[in-house]
Amino acid sequence: MTTLTAKLKRGDLMAEECPSRAVLKHLTSRWGVLVLIVLQSGTHRFSALRKKIGGVSERMLAETLQGLETDGMVLRTDHHEVPPHVDYRLTPLGREAAEKVAALADWIEESLPRIAKHWPLKKAG
Repeated sequence: MTTLTAKLKRGDLMAEECPSRAVLKHLTSRWGVLVLIVLQSGTHRFSALRKKIGGVSERMLAETLQGLETDGMVLRTDHHEVPPHVDYRLTPLGREAAEKVAALADWIEESLPRIAKHWPLKKAG
């Protein structure tokens, strides 16, 4: 029998205290998925990421990047210049994760017509 402590060390998403949940949140949040997909094409500065990801606020992008950096998915490079020049790129671990979430995003895009059939109809005003 596996104890709760052993499961938490390995990762057990069903356990409330599981640290894997924080990683899951970072990788599968709306902004996390989009950041990973954009960074698949290479290194980007903060402003370029923000332009490519429509609707993300500076605050949410910063928080998303910090979470992904903490989890080892994104590498932040500060070039110590004036004006500040900071860029972001995927780590090898981040590239693996990006492939997984990009596959899910692709499936959603391809399946959207079938998914949309289940959405409630909006009444004409």
